[in-house]
Amino acid sequence: SFHLGVARAMHVGASAHGADDGTMRVDLARMSPTLLTVDADTFLAHHELRDEIFGPVSVLVGTHEPADFERIVDAMDGQLTATVFATPDELVQHASFLRKLERKVGRIVFNGVPTGVEVSPAMHHGGPYPASTDVRTTSIGTASIARFARPVCYQGFPDAALPDALRDANPLGMWRMIDGAMTRDAVVRP
Repeated sequence: SFHLGVARAMHVGASAHGADDGTMRVDLARMSPTLLTVDADTFLAHHELRDEIFGPVSVLVGTHEPADFERIVDAMDGQLTATVFATPDELVQHASFLRKLERKVGRIVFNGVPTGVEVSPAMHHGGPYPASTDVRTTSIGTASIARFARPVCYQGFPDAALPDALRDANPLGMWRMIDGAMTRDAVVRP
């Protein structure tokens, strides 16, 4: 998939820097970090350049026209990350570009590279379709549990029939939200 994606991009006009010799190898250890460079007009003319390539590859779209920024973002499908290299003043100057970009990606990186993601409560790693099928979830950080949890509501059950995590006595000593407050206390019913 990696090699085919790089080859498709090169076929429609992207230049590859750091790529291997171009042979299509199945050996995953031979995926070379690759930078694809392309001008704005070529990027806009070829959807293949906007397809996500899984592996160590980045696409750098060059332009001398600030008006191209928004045209490029408008053409993009949903992506996991995008990097913006700019000064703080340029961020203010191109605020409308950033507002469009935040609707297209799950993570915007400022003057850096989208390295591996940190597992922390503040990290989100998802994005609009097709990068993700549900933008409300993430595969990274503490919120990632929502991807694998299926909520079940037990309505009107007697306490003895509930799972331990839901019993009034809280036999597991878990943190739970009761009446809008986090607590480990047992529920006392009138």
